[in-house]
Amino acid sequence: MTAVTLFLADEAALLAVAARLANAAEQITGKPGDAALTIFLYGELGAGKTTFSRGFIQELGHQGKVKSPTYTLVESYDLPNWQVHHFDLYRLADPEELEFMGIRDYLGNNRIILAEWPQRGEGYLPDQDITITIDYADTARSMTLTALTQRGREILDTF
Repeated sequence: MTAVTLFLADEAALLAVAARLANAAEQITGKPGDAALTIFLYGELGAGKTTFSRGFIQELGHQGKVKSPTYTLVESYDLPNWQVHHFDLYRLADPEELEFMGIRDYLGNNRIILAEWPQRGEGYLPDQDITITIDYADTARSMTLTALTQRGREILDTF
């Protein structure tokens, strides 16, 4: 298991890490037919999970706003090399709700799954390549990125 822990002084630093990880992911994956890349985001409310996702999605080429999927559960973005699905499962009452909303339609090749509060969708989400945990550190944040697959390790090594 490969893990990297970073200290982030402010939002700009968080967005810079998101951009670096997006660029590393594009270097390792993103070719036609590549399997989905799954990233789980953990952290308390307000820790920066959605901010990270916004920076990641925009670095991959999305030009518009990146909305929080807190009420819709998922926001999707069609990008040149990827289809990105940003899940926020905070309001999910039962993991089986993912089956009812058609979770399988969001999975497949050339997709990136960014899942906030993934523990609430346990059993219905694909295995993660990378987990990201964002914690409060006084007025700043600490972030730990952990690779759980070979591809995740390659991405973090490039990162």
